[in-house]
Amino acid sequence: MIYLDNGATSYPKPRVMLAAMEECILKYCGNPGRSGHFLSIKTGEEVYHARKRIAAFFGIEKAEQLIFTKNTTEALNLGIKGLLRSGDHVITTSMEHNSVLRPLKSLEKFGITHSVLRADRDGLLTAADIEKTIRPNTKLIIVTAASNVTGGKMPIAEIGELAKRKGIFFMVDGAQGAGLLFRHGVPPVMMPRACSAQGAGWMPLDVAHMHIDLLAFPGHKGLLGPQGSGGLYASPRTALRPMLEGGTGTESKSREQPREFPEGFEAGTINRPAIIGLGRGTEFVAKIGVDVIARYEEELISYLDACLDEMPGVLRYGPPAGKKTGITLFNIEGLPAEEVTATLNNQYGIAVRGGYHCAGLAHKSIGTWEQGGVRVSVGPFNTKAQMQKLTDAVWQISSRQTRQNRLL
Repeated sequence: MIYLDNGATSYPKPRVMLAAMEECILKYCGNPGRSGHFLSIKTGEEVYHARKRIAAFFGIEKAEQLIFTKNTTEALNLGIKGLLRSGDHVITTSMEHNSVLRPLKSLEKFGITHSVLRADRDGLLTAADIEKTIRPNTKLIIVTAASNVTGGKMPIAEIGELAKRKGIFFMVDGAQGAGLLFRHGVPPVMMPRACSAQGAGWMPLDVAHMHIDLLAFPGHKGLLGPQGSGGLYASPRTALRPMLEGGTGTESKSREQPREFPEGFEAGTINRPAIIGLGRGTEFVAKIGVDVIARYEEELISYLDACLDEMPGVLRYGPPAGKKTGITLFNIEGLPAEEVTATLNNQYGIAVRGGYHCAGLAHKSIGTWEQGGVRVSVGPFNTKAQMQKLTDAVWQISSRQTRQNRLL
C-alpha cells in the first residue's frame, strides 16, 4: 500500500515515538496528581518533559499554558466555548473545518454571532479581507493555518499582527500546520524536465511572533504522535473557562472546578502514554528542522502537481506548491471523487481521500461543491517514486474515462 492520506493521520510513525509509549505502558504509567509513589512521580515527570518539548516547538514561553486534549476538535471547542460570551462576534473563513464552523453555529442560540469570510477560487484570503469584516463587538478571529482541502497556507503572521493592533483575540486551527513532515535521510527530490515546478517556503507556527492567543493542534498528524493526542495553547490573557469538570488531583475539597493551568483544564485521567509519545514525536520533527521538512514535502507535491497539470481530463484545485502544504486536490472529469478514490485503492493499492473532507464551505469556495475532490496528502515516508506511481495510475484512469466519454 502506498499511503497518501497524511492529512487525515500520519503513517507510519517514528520508532522513537513507539518506543516511548511502550516503555511508559510496560515500566511505569502511574497516575500523577493522584498518588505519591514512584510510578506516579515518574509518569508526571515524563508528561512534564513532553509538555516542555511541545511548548518549545511552538514558541510557548510558559509550558503550563499548554493543555493536552484528545484531538484538535476538542481543543477548538474548548478554546471557542471557553472564551466567548453572549454578544460577542467572531470572524472566520470559508476554508475552515467543521470543527470550527459547527461550534460557532451552535453558539448562535446563545447570542454569539459570526461572519464567514469567503476565500478566493484558490482558497486563499488576506489580512486586509479580514480587517474589512471587523465590528465593534468582534472578540475573536479564527483561521486555519493551512486548509485541509487544498493545503493553502493562510497569512497567519499578518492576521496575528492585525488582531494585536485591533485588540482582538486570535485563534489558529493548526490541524494541517502544526508540524511539517519529512523522511529522514532522503535527499531532495530531483525534478524532471517533463514535470518541472518551482516554489519555496516553510511554515513553522510560533505563538509569540505570530501573536496567537489560542492554538489548537493534533498530535497524530504533522507532529508524528499517536492518535488520541493533541492540545490547546491558551495565552494568559484569554481567561478561559474549563469545559469539563471533575478530578484534577488538586483542590479536592472544593466542589468548584479549579481554573489553574493546566490541571484545571485536564479533568480526569488523560492519555499519558499518548502524551509521552507525542513529546518524542515532536522532538523527532524538531531535530530534523521544519524548513527541511517543508522543502522536501514541497518538492514531492510540486512534482505531482506539474504532472497532473499536463493530463487532459484532470482538474487540479488550489494554489501552487509554494503557497500550500503537502496537499493536492484534483478530479477526473466525468468520475465522482469517491469512485476515483476507490479505484486507486482497489486496483492500484494507493490510499487517498475523496469527498468533502469535513469542510463543505471550502469546496464551495474553490468550485467543487457538486462533486467534492480527491485529496493527496504526502508525509515523511513518501518518495518521488510513489508520486510517479500515483501519476501513472491517474493517467490510466483518466484515459479510460476519456475513451468512454468518446464512445458516448
